[in-house]
Amino acid sequence: MKRKLLSYLTILLFCFSGTFFSQTYQLTGNPVNTTGWDVVPSATVNTDFIQLTADQISQVGGIKLNAPINLKFCNKWRVEFDFRIDGNGTTSYGKGDGFAFWYLANPPASYVTGGGLGIPANATGLMIGFDIFNNSTEAQMSKVHLLYGTNNTAGNNIEYNTTPGSTFHSPDLIATQPFVGANYKHVEVTGEVDPANVTNWIITIKIDNNTIVSQSFAPSGTAGGMTQGYFGFSASTGAASARHSIKNAKIYTDKVSILQTSTTQSFCPNPTTGNAVVNLTSFNSQFVSNPGNYTFTYYVTGSSTPIANPANYQFSTNTSITVVVKDNAGILCDNPDGKILLTLSPFTANDATLTACNNNNAGTATYDLTVANVTAQTGVTKKYYKTLNDLTAGTNEITNPAAYVSAAGTVYVKVTTSQGCTGNAKINLTFHPNTTVNDATLQSCFIDSAPTTGAFNLTSANVTSVTGVTKKYYTTVANAVSGTNEILNPAAYISTNAEVYVKVTDSNGCYMIAKITLKVLPPVQSSVLKDKTICIANRTTLDAGPGFDGYEWSTGATTQAIQGVPVGIYWVKLKTGNCYTLQMVKVNAAIQPVISSIDISNNTITINVNGGLPPYKYSLDGINWQDSNIFTDLKRGEVKVYVKDAYNCEPVQIQVTVPNLLNVITPNGDNKNDFIDYSALAYKKNLVFTIYDRYGNQLYKADKIRNYKWDGTSSGKKILTGTYWYTISWNENDKNNTQTNYSGWVLVKNRE
Repeated sequence: MKRKLLSYLTILLFCFSGTFFSQTYQLTGNPVNTTGWDVVPSATVNTDFIQLTADQISQVGGIKLNAPINLKFCNKWRVEFDFRIDGNGTTSYGKGDGFAFWYLANPPASYVTGGGLGIPANATGLMIGFDIFNNSTEAQMSKVHLLYGTNNTAGNNIEYNTTPGSTFHSPDLIATQPFVGANYKHVEVTGEVDPANVTNWIITIKIDNNTIVSQSFAPSGTAGGMTQGYFGFSASTGAASARHSIKNAKIYTDKVSILQTSTTQSFCPNPTTGNAVVNLTSFNSQFVSNPGNYTFTYYVTGSSTPIANPANYQFSTNTSITVVVKDNAGILCDNPDGKILLTLSPFTANDATLTACNNNNAGTATYDLTVANVTAQTGVTKKYYKTLNDLTAGTNEITNPAAYVSAAGTVYVKVTTSQGCTGNAKINLTFHPNTTVNDATLQSCFIDSAPTTGAFNLTSANVTSVTGVTKKYYTTVANAVSGTNEILNPAAYISTNAEVYVKVTDSNGCYMIAKITLKVLPPVQSSVLKDKTICIANRTTLDAGPGFDGYEWSTGATTQAIQGVPVGIYWVKLKTGNCYTLQMVKVNAAIQPVISSIDISNNTITINVNGGLPPYKYSLDGINWQDSNIFTDLKRGEVKVYVKDAYNCEPVQIQVTVPNLLNVITPNGDNKNDFIDYSALAYKKNLVFTIYDRYGNQLYKADKIRNYKWDGTSSGKKILTGTYWYTISWNENDKNNTQTNYSGWVLVKNRE
């Protein structure tokens, strides 16, 4: 190395000040991103590389990270970079002097040009030089120098430092791996704690994957006491010159943050031995979230001897334990040490309070006594008692502490540690404040198709003014308490008059139950609106009566009554409050009475009527009316009869024939009264003329074939002289085919 200044580049490897990183620190990009780095002139950023010096004499330049690195936790680290040394050099000395990569206890206060490669006198740490100028022969060369110690040789030149075990000088590589050239060369430098001597580092240097050195180096001078340092690069020229450039510099760290740097726990000493026992491995999860991926080593702080049985460590005084956490998968730095601060103190259990739900004002709650935070110490046993006297005597232990049903009050717990220490604590049992609820009533109009039921929106029941609660609805209190058979459609619940129950649950999970009374508003009909019967041609008035909040008729009218209504079917919607009742009403046509039959006896007729509305009235002229259905002393021949009922509508009428009466025949062939002849009635429908003896035996039937005549014979023989009975029946030629019956007697005189 010909000239003096080592340009300073520090690369942050791992963690510092208790903060841990998992990242790579690098100089990459185009232009190179130097955030977090200090660039020392005459070094400059030139596109994708850092030019440490120009091809000029007496130059110095460097670059370093701007914060120190603590390698205390690193058992392996790695740095890689690319370098290029080119230029024309000087006529007298050619190219020089080279560059250095280093880790120094303190950042250089000044830089030296020439053969020292910029590393100042008495600099302490790890220094690796890539030297291209032989200061003894002033010839060109390519050598690697390494010093793990203090730069205190003549001329501040590590080329001349030969401290045994702390230095290395490679053979001249100019023939096989010349440092000078137009192309970049790739360098990897790794440092690893020597397992055979943990104060040493095994340093491996590779150029273009060719190993230059890989051996253990002991720190010399004050390097062995280093607690932190600065990584950096520097280059210098003296009377010789060259351009020194680096790029793609990367520092690899592989660290996982520990969760906390220290933890403290108190233990009570065993009353017999005075020692406390702790399982140190139980703290592992307090330092890392996945302790199975790490190796833990425990030391009494200040001791270098690992604790042989950390799972059963005994101590008799307050003790600080250092925990070394090693990442099994890591190839670089370990995690920082953790601290376990173990203190001895008599065991004390702490009073606690549990709060549970006094559901529906039951007066009791179910408590899980085991969750009462009476101690943070693990591995303890707890027993629970209703009174302090029971605890002291060890009697009447609560056997179901995880589901203890109790009113508000106090219970007691006896806590026993694994070392046999005991402590008592009081557990106060309290209730969460109850949500205020009140019973409510909901009304619903009846459902037309099922008038005893209504549709209720249970969610609208004002049972509480408290917000942030949930409500569920049930048909019985028992279902509400058990949470079974919930009403799944509370916003459209169909029900008769009934009571349902709402379970109001607050944010604590506590509930109260309120009753909702359901009332179906029944249909309210008019008591005065009745069906009517009128004559077919008449009109009438329909009146729904007073007392309703509104009327809507099928005719479109909105009045209490409608007038001039003909025969038909009508409806009215009657409003009561918010409910409507649909009431049907009929205006019926009066049914006309029907003359069912007429009985004629001599000159008396009897009118037989059915249908219509009795009483009936009868008339022979439609003007003069009588209540009796019998007319007497009628003339023979056609008679018109009128009938009307109580509706007094247009009367019905019928034409009646009163036959001529013949009471004596003398069938002797003198052509006088030889036979009875009713052929004059032949135009009547279904005319039948029948003769009976005094005993009711039919003797003769005169029909159409016999021309409705009888000559006093039966079966072709003359009958005996005597009185005989006869009937004549027919149907009148009206729309009802009115049955007419005529009866009489006749005296037959036959000569013997």
